This record gives sequence, structure tokens and C-alpha cells, in this order.
Amino acid sequence: MRAETTGAGPGSGARAGAGTASGARRTGAVHRLGPVAEIPVGEARAYAVDGQQIAVFRLRGGGLRAVDAVCPHAGGPLADGQSDDAVVICPLHAHVFDLSTGESASGAEPLGCYPVGLAADGTLEVTV
Repeated sequence: MRAETTGAGPGSGARAGAGTASGARRTGAVHRLGPVAEIPVGEARAYAVDGQQIAVFRLRGGGLRAVDAVCPHAGGPLADGQSDDAVVICPLHAHVFDLSTGESASGAEPLGCYPVGLAADGTLEVTV
């Protein structure tokens, strides 16, 4: 059984197709990434998934979020940016992105958001 902690489906507020300017394709495939314990609470990690980079954030409030790992403005590594339970700030030029919707409060192109959850064994799973 999979515990869904965020999603891009109806009612989630997330835009499934947001920020896919990189040409990323959506297949609906579930990818197992590794143990959630690899990401300390309040931090993020980037993963290579199906030919693209996805950052998974382990929120202080207990949730998970998955978004494009690369800032669309200048290619900054978003997993290295400062974040809280709502936003991440790109470490290069301080663009701010909502972790639930991918929208930028500072005018950058939006990020893609991906459903992410935990398998029964504690393994992170992301759907792309």
C-alpha cells in the first residue's frame, strides 16, 4: 500500500503539467527512489528520474513534495536552496517557488510538480 503525501491530481492545487518546458514527458510511471530516511527532515535531495532531475523535499511538517530540481531561470540546483513547508528559494538568484503548485512568486517560469509518497516499506515513490 502506498501512502500519498502530495499530488498533482484534482483538488490538490498542483499543476501536473507546470514547468515542463524542458520537454519532460509524463508517463504516469511510478519510480522508487530510495528510503525516505536518506533525506533529513527539512531538507531536499535531487534524483535522476526517467531522464529528468526531480527534487524531493522532506518537509518539517511531515509531508513530501516533488518538483523539477533545476530552476528554469538560470539552472540553479533547487535541492540546495533554502526551503520551508511552503516554498523553496533558488540559491542562484533567489527566485521563490511554491512547493505545492510550482508557481513562482518572483516571475520565473513555473516548476513541474509530481505526486510523491511512501511505499509501505518507507521507500520514496514519485510518479512522472
